[in-house]
Amino acid sequence: MTALLIQSRLEELSDPAEALFAQRFFKTAPGEYGEGDIFRGIRVPVLRKLSKAFQETPLTEVLGLLGSCFHEDRLLALLLLLHRYALADAGERERLFELYLANTRFINNWDLVDISAPHIPGRFLYEHERTPLYRLAGSHSLWERRIAVIATFYFIRRGDFGETFALSELLLDDREDLIHKAAGWMLREVGKRDMEAAEGFLAEHYRRMPRTMLRYAIERFPEELRQRYLRGGV
Repeated sequence: MTALLIQSRLEELSDPAEALFAQRFFKTAPGEYGEGDIFRGIRVPVLRKLSKAFQETPLTEVLGLLGSCFHEDRLLALLLLLHRYALADAGERERLFELYLANTRFINNWDLVDISAPHIPGRFLYEHERTPLYRLAGSHSLWERRIAVIATFYFIRRGDFGETFALSELLLDDREDLIHKAAGWMLREVGKRDMEAAEGFLAEHYRRMPRTMLRYAIERFPEELRQRYLRGGV
């Protein structure tokens, strides 16, 4: 299956009304975080189903799809990369990880990051030296910084919280609300598994945390405790 044939199928499934909604939802207007992104109007469950049908697509064609101007094409390409990574041996996983990092300019909205970062860079770096996360966290690209944080979801699920805390601390002064949300979400996931560990981090940092990050981090806390954090009285 070639990228062009896949795109022909995606064009058949396009829905202009859904596309218009998506362009508003993903903030594609001038000056917004998704400025200029183009949508076909295809929902994620449909793309997941297509990814199963197109699993044998050659890697070069998948990468061609990832370079598409259409958001759904890029999302489908990432779903195909996730499937390929899950079945790959160690050498192929390293290659896919490197390809992922070489193509982050196409992983350029929060849904694209969130669906892929735990499963390729997160999964790979869990078993390797983790310096690339800190390079991503220091990037000028909003999306590379989000990749760094969301990648740690793979670690969190395995009881490893160190990188989540370290990256969240590095990004406390980030100017982007989408980074505050990402870090707060990961801290919330830590708290769901180890409340004591999450509170240890919050005790040191909550007073200077962006409000959005704090709200996300404490969302599942008991209401009385949550209000104490919000009032600064912990």
